[in-house]
Amino acid sequence: MSLLDPQDWSFPVPIAYGPGRLKEIAGMCRDAGMARPLVVTDRGSAGLPFLADLMRFLSEGGLHAALYSEISPNPRDDEIAGGKTLYREGGHDGIIAIGGGSGMDGGKAIALTATNDIDLWAFEFEQSPPDMSAHARFPPLITIPTTAGTGAETESTAMITDTVKGMKWCVWHADLKPALALLDPEITLGLPPSLTAWTGADAMVHAIEAYSVPGFHPLCDGLALEGLRLVAHWLPVAVAEPGNLEARGGMLAGSCLAGVAFMKGLGLVHAISHMVGAEYDTQHGLTNAVLLPAVLRFNAPDIADKVPVMAQAMGLKDTGFDAFHAHICGLLDQIGIPKTLADIGVPADCAPRIAAKAIQDSAAGTNPRALTVEDIVPVIEEAVTKGR
Repeated sequence: MSLLDPQDWSFPVPIAYGPGRLKEIAGMCRDAGMARPLVVTDRGSAGLPFLADLMRFLSEGGLHAALYSEISPNPRDDEIAGGKTLYREGGHDGIIAIGGGSGMDGGKAIALTATNDIDLWAFEFEQSPPDMSAHARFPPLITIPTTAGTGAETESTAMITDTVKGMKWCVWHADLKPALALLDPEITLGLPPSLTAWTGADAMVHAIEAYSVPGFHPLCDGLALEGLRLVAHWLPVAVAEPGNLEARGGMLAGSCLAGVAFMKGLGLVHAISHMVGAEYDTQHGLTNAVLLPAVLRFNAPDIADKVPVMAQAMGLKDTGFDAFHAHICGLLDQIGIPKTLADIGVPADCAPRIAAKAIQDSAAGTNPRALTVEDIVPVIEEAVTKGR
């Protein structure tokens, strides 16, 4: 299969892949039952060419769309409330969530709340999900990733910052599924090398953490390994050659696979990163990338059987932990990832506070090595001061 050919996949949700397919969006919206979609994106994406293209394609297709772009890099509960209000006041009948993880998370969280009066935090992942039988259906949802990293396009899960508690929580509902995920590599061509690196490293972390989660889940494991293979091969190319459309396609596909895989769970990288992002507003993929080497060292005794398989997926001849870890560190160096959390503005004295929050994150519960707050503190301190 050529990464330049259009493809339609039906698993785990309908997925339309291929360069230039954004121009089909009006028909895709109609197929999903939308005539007045609300387009949700993050502030950083609002002025970019793909947003203007999207709005033009919708208008030319006879759809009446509005744009909500008040979503932060780490989406906040008050921003979700603002989007819900706009959805209702505008008489919208569906949501297009476009952007990186923040834009898509914002759109998905608005979709959770747009047609009901249930509190956002009632949808928190660890709680029993609300009974929706007495409420209107969730609006149809189309997701369009503009970075190859977050893998957020095939599920309803969204990471939202609780502005009262200063913590990030995952919200979702099993009844909210994207009607379509649109993967168009052309959209990602304008992504600068730094964001290509940060979001691409995020995809790599998703694959590694998902595969490392204990338990028998061959479906997710297979997706994680193929996602890791694609990302390990194409990420350095996409960073070095931003206009390489094949590399962009490989990264989008790999990111999507890794995003599906982490329905199995994630681990300590994400548990820490979510809380660092909530407090210091750091870019999520960048934070994950900086944390990965320290967390791998901590988890090493409990992923001994997983490392050789991941090393093989990355094309390594030496499949021992040291070679695997060194290769990842070298790849992070190659794509320009800073070495420590201190380099991205995170102070060392935050470790006890962040650790106490991280242990409450759902990703901490699926880390391959059992965790206590006391375990997490030195991992954070190492990531702040030593890194890789």
